[in-house]
Amino acid sequence: MDILGKWVSRIFGVSMLFLSGFVALETVMRKLFNTSLQGADELAGYTLAFGASLAFIVAMIDRAHIRIDVLHARFPVWLQAAIDWLSVISLGVLGLFFLYVGWFVISDTLAYGSTAATPWRTPLIWPQSAWYAGLAIFALCSFVMVVRASRLFFSGRHDQLAQEFNPVSA
Repeated sequence: MDILGKWVSRIFGVSMLFLSGFVALETVMRKLFNTSLQGADELAGYTLAFGASLAFIVAMIDRAHIRIDVLHARFPVWLQAAIDWLSVISLGVLGLFFLYVGWFVISDTLAYGSTAATPWRTPLIWPQSAWYAGLAIFALCSFVMVVRASRLFFSGRHDQLAQEFNPVSA
């Protein structure tokens, strides 16, 4: 899972570098040549939507989702394990919810043949497919983590579950 997190982070980083270069080029062209490539804001929206779905994956793998852990470390290990297991279950449910709601967006886009209301008139199925693929990877990773955490929890290996799924604390 750590390798996936690293690659997803790199993909997002490269896409943000590309976007930064595009916006810089757009700015220079407007200032010096009084012309525009058109669509920098459209491309930025697509990049950020795709990046958000990738960020969900990285945060889950790095255990960086927000959890209030002031008392967590003071609880007995079995209770820490139960809380961590429930947090992984909730991420799995969230992943399924994203897939469910995202599918309505994709199906509506397909049904209407939606395009962006910009000069590029991009068929929205392309950026939305990338966004949905990111959500699907998040859901798949969360499902894998649910299976792993459930095996550890129900086999009584609470120490190992706490070690693998405790929040990374300050």
